[in-house]
Amino acid sequence: MWIKWMAIVGVLIVVSLGIAAIYGSYRWQLNTDKLRAKLINGQRTIKPKIYDQKELEGLPEPVQRFFRTVIKDGQAIVSAVKLSQQGLFNLSETEDKWSPFTATQFVTTQRRGFDWDARIQMTPGVNAFVHDTYLLGEGSLYASLIGLFTIADVHGTPENNQGELLRFLAETPWYPTALLPSQGVRWEAINDTSARATLTDGETTVSLVFQFNAEGAIATMRAEARYRDKLTAMPWCGRFGEYSVRNGMLIPLEGEVGWEYPEGIRLYFKGRITEIEYEFAS
Repeated sequence: MWIKWMAIVGVLIVVSLGIAAIYGSYRWQLNTDKLRAKLINGQRTIKPKIYDQKELEGLPEPVQRFFRTVIKDGQAIVSAVKLSQQGLFNLSETEDKWSPFTATQFVTTQRRGFDWDARIQMTPGVNAFVHDTYLLGEGSLYASLIGLFTIADVHGTPENNQGELLRFLAETPWYPTALLPSQGVRWEAINDTSARATLTDGETTVSLVFQFNAEGAIATMRAEARYRDKLTAMPWCGRFGEYSVRNGMLIPLEGEVGWEYPEGIRLYFKGRITEIEYEFAS
């Protein structure tokens, strides 16, 4: 008899967990919809609406070569991006503990912002839901187990705002018209293969050094200091690869990101874009 009751209890537990997961996913999606509605409502008019290669005059030579490589004269300026990703995320800071993830991301280029909505596998069948967001000048990171139990909630600090705006700038190779001077980016020469890009949004200003490959596309990015928390800032870097043409723009489909320690780079993200759609200024 006790075996029968144990089986019943086991079934009830499985059903309860299933219901909790469904409810958590539903509640999480409602929050995602709200965040992305705010991004859409916060959009600003983009000018100019079409890229004119006259913008390149006076820019560092590797930057001019980059724009000539990845976009053509007359390219419409990107206003929003929707993409899907899959890859691996390292859950440990001291060892390799890679877990698969899937994510969708929505980006607006004016006003600058994004929402990364990810599912990272913690254990088989159990996911951490993550919102990494930059919205109306404020960065936030919120993570929840199965969409119900909060495990991280950081938002609104100057350090987090800096970190999330850096992420926006680092991901502009996916929407390269956002790197044009007309879209607010200032470029400084470093050498024949790299240049510094600086972006200001409200009270936050960030800079990245982009290094360009032999073809002229962006190969790597590096920030001298990105805040990991309120007290700790470290060099932060990434690599791009597998370039492909999408909507007339040459963009990378693969990338990896990590922190730069004295002993070397420790990666925490390896991802690939599986789908990408653009909206353009009109």
